[in-house]
Amino acid sequence: MRALIAAPFLLYFIIPALCSLATGADTLIPNRPLTDAETLISADDSFALGFFSPINSTNRYVGIWYHKVVTGQTVVWVANRQNPIADTTGSLSITAGGDLVIYDKNSTIIWSSNSSVLGLTGAVAQILDNGNFVVREAASYNTDAANVAWQSFDHPTDTFLPGMKIGENLTSGLKIKYQSWTSVSDPAPGNCILGLDLHGDPQLFLSSLMGHIWRGGPWNGIRFSGTPEMNSNNILAGFGFTNTNNSVFNIFEEGKSSAIGRLTVLQSVFKFFVWSEESKTWVTYVYSPRDSCDNISTCGPFALCDLNIDTVTCSCMQGFQPKSLNDWALRDFSGGCVRKTKLDCTNGTDGFALVSSVKLPDTSSSTVDVSLSLEECKALCLKNCSCTGYATANISGSGSGCILWTSNLTDLRKYTSNGQDLYLRLAAADLGSSSHNSHKKIIAGILVGSTAGALLLAMVVYCAWTKKGKNHKKKQDTISFLRESIDSREGVENFDLPLFDFSIIEAATNDFSVDNKLGEGGFGPVYKGQLREGEYIAVKRLSKTSAQGSNEFKNEVVLIAKLQHRNLVRLLGCCIQREERMLVYEYMPNKSLDVLLFDKSKGPPLDWRIRYNIIFGIARGLLYLHQDSSIRIIHRDLKASNILLDKDMNPKISDFGLARIFAEEETMVNTNRIVGTYGYMSPEYAMGGIFSVKSDVFSFGVLILEIISGKRNKVVINSSSKFQENLLWHAWSLWKEGNDVQLLDESMNSSFSLDEALCCIKVGLLCVQQHPEDRPTMSSVVVMLGGENSSLPDPRQPGFVAMRSPSVSNSLSSKQDVVSITILEAR
Repeated sequence: MRALIAAPFLLYFIIPALCSLATGADTLIPNRPLTDAETLISADDSFALGFFSPINSTNRYVGIWYHKVVTGQTVVWVANRQNPIADTTGSLSITAGGDLVIYDKNSTIIWSSNSSVLGLTGAVAQILDNGNFVVREAASYNTDAANVAWQSFDHPTDTFLPGMKIGENLTSGLKIKYQSWTSVSDPAPGNCILGLDLHGDPQLFLSSLMGHIWRGGPWNGIRFSGTPEMNSNNILAGFGFTNTNNSVFNIFEEGKSSAIGRLTVLQSVFKFFVWSEESKTWVTYVYSPRDSCDNISTCGPFALCDLNIDTVTCSCMQGFQPKSLNDWALRDFSGGCVRKTKLDCTNGTDGFALVSSVKLPDTSSSTVDVSLSLEECKALCLKNCSCTGYATANISGSGSGCILWTSNLTDLRKYTSNGQDLYLRLAAADLGSSSHNSHKKIIAGILVGSTAGALLLAMVVYCAWTKKGKNHKKKQDTISFLRESIDSREGVENFDLPLFDFSIIEAATNDFSVDNKLGEGGFGPVYKGQLREGEYIAVKRLSKTSAQGSNEFKNEVVLIAKLQHRNLVRLLGCCIQREERMLVYEYMPNKSLDVLLFDKSKGPPLDWRIRYNIIFGIARGLLYLHQDSSIRIIHRDLKASNILLDKDMNPKISDFGLARIFAEEETMVNTNRIVGTYGYMSPEYAMGGIFSVKSDVFSFGVLILEIISGKRNKVVINSSSKFQENLLWHAWSLWKEGNDVQLLDESMNSSFSLDEALCCIKVGLLCVQQHPEDRPTMSSVVVMLGGENSSLPDPRQPGFVAMRSPSVSNSLSSKQDVVSITILEAR
């Protein structure tokens, strides 16, 4: 009897011991903390929870990561992201009241979920199969998933998993948003945030601490207006929207796709990754922002951003014209467009023009009525004198609901597919032919009724015609000159670039004075100038003895006139007059990258953040040239002196004299005319004249290593014909030895992010690999630069040094070998 009585008493102490949290359990219970050496694993082995250290860090954090379904450790949630533990003595506990607490070795609270206020009396915490870590009463353990008192899904870090939400609970005030890590080795909140803005019609925004970067647009029943990649047939179809009286959320629903996917916010972009079983890696499925039209309000109010047009990316919508013709001529579209004709609300003559397949304008100040039809929406807009346009709120099914705008329409872009229809309010004069004919009759009446007016008009027309004729002749002469270029025949007829008179440039540069001379290259001298309007310019004047010649001049004019990107230098115009050949660019006050990088006396040392932004900016510019522009361009002369820096130290790729247009079907071209700069030239180009997008990738890799080290890539042959160590070989050797941190420029001191720097070194080495097929594309490079060093493949030997190392025989087997290694210091 005494034994029977004692049994329950003994079990009270024995059961907790039997419930030891050896790896494999999925539940945390009171009085049994999770130590640093233990993990919780979900029932289906999909996710694990425990302590981890990020790459290149010894700090310990409690996090959740994929378990058996994914190779490696991809962390999707971090508890104490701002308060790491310095050693492996930490523990995670749950109180009976439901509070999750992380302690260090001194029993100091490092982090708490603050969920004890929920008033639970016997709580447990469980890692679920979808990666959610939940707290609930022990009585409802493993039963109804709805009985959740606290969950990690309500407090995300940088990763959006199926089953999660983004938005706000209007009753509790809970806001669910996603914020990047500071770096791959530091999960503390970074500067990039993905969230839902509830003003007007709720829409998705990617923001930095300085403001919005990208706008996903409002939810239209199928997708976000600014994410045409979403459709009912792909893995992004799981997104849905719920808007109730007490909450507004977008939800990534579970069970919509068999693929393993996650959306992760990185330092300046968010990406949707899909796990590839074939390659055992994460593959980027979608990312934003992805091009210049994705930037907030690239073209200003009432203008469309369109990467599919031939000349410029921005155009005014019907019934509108540029606010400043001068700014638009200089390719500054920020001022947007203004109406040609004022609206006439009083007499009710206004109408609407259909603008099809677009990303709807910013809806922050719009109003939504889900009960209205499209016709009712139109009528409501006409009644409101401030209304500027309307659209269907929900395009699923037959469509329903109404969005009304009563302010400027901003941040629009044109899509080739999956865009939406916008109805733009216009005055009658800007709508169609009937109004236009009426307008012409009025003009005709005035002409008939007034002889003096007719004569005056005739004089004006004659003067305008004469001036137009001269301008036309000037343009035709320019086109005839440009058409002679071998590399630039395509697109000459659509040449649309301001032509500067010689006298204007002469005055702007003070007659090309020595004081205004910025430098001199193979093209000729470059001068600083100031136009009458006050704008500063840089003028490249083709020297009569130039080694580059007129072909490169023509090539640059035609190519760069078609290009528009924030990381490409902006060509303002050209001058072909009095046997002069001049290019007029926007002025770059911080000169070229080589000046600041290799001559420390010319300015303050470049800190890591500036260098990283320069690397990333050059990558985005090259990606635009290779993939996103209306014509596919291979630069062929990418080097530090051809990277210019604006007042904010943003990089601009310049000098397109040697660039080539690539047809869609072309993958590589063989040429007998090898041009470019030794030290940046890829081996297949320098030796065999073969160039492709991978040639530019090689040059970019050299640039990365130069930017990181602050040293030029010098390659020479010594007296014994042995190949001396160059920058690529030096970087490769340090990486193999695990000492790649020694490559970093000492002038940065401790200002750099070690994780980002090591990632950039590895990307640089991947770009300069010997064989072009081993090098990544620029789209992959952009992804790599925003990712993790540990997830990158290991590079192979760089070009040139892979052919001859310091230990090989000093005999040269062929002339081609001499060419491949007799390389001078980069110009």
